[in-house]
Amino acid sequence: MKKSILITGDILSIAILTVIGFATHGEVGTSFILRMGTTFFPLTFAWFLSALWLGLFDEQISSNPKLLWRILFAMLLAAPLAVVLRAASLHSAASPLFVLILGSMNALGLLIWRGIYLFIARGSSKLPG
Repeated sequence: MKKSILITGDILSIAILTVIGFATHGEVGTSFILRMGTTFFPLTFAWFLSALWLGLFDEQISSNPKLLWRILFAMLLAAPLAVVLRAASLHSAASPLFVLILGSMNALGLLIWRGIYLFIARGSSKLPG
């Protein structure tokens, strides 16, 4: 159950941050959905590869606040791969600046989401019953 919550939350976080990213460029609406997909899908794929490799869905790691730094490291690995995959799908160049922005914003967003998850999960485990 907890793993499915983490997976769903990660996907929603990346989706929300993708929409926010496009909104900052004034590119929100149904006409941009396919273009958003060229960012969302490569990043989601790359994120899950690196998150699985770093054990971010294992309960012992995801429930330890001292290991939240792994989220940053996972995104450090995921962002360059995602940007290269995106560039290949768009037949364009991979921008190092885009790697930095995409990676840092999504690392922050996922860190916030995972922190909220950790806070709620730890609080509910202390309840009697």
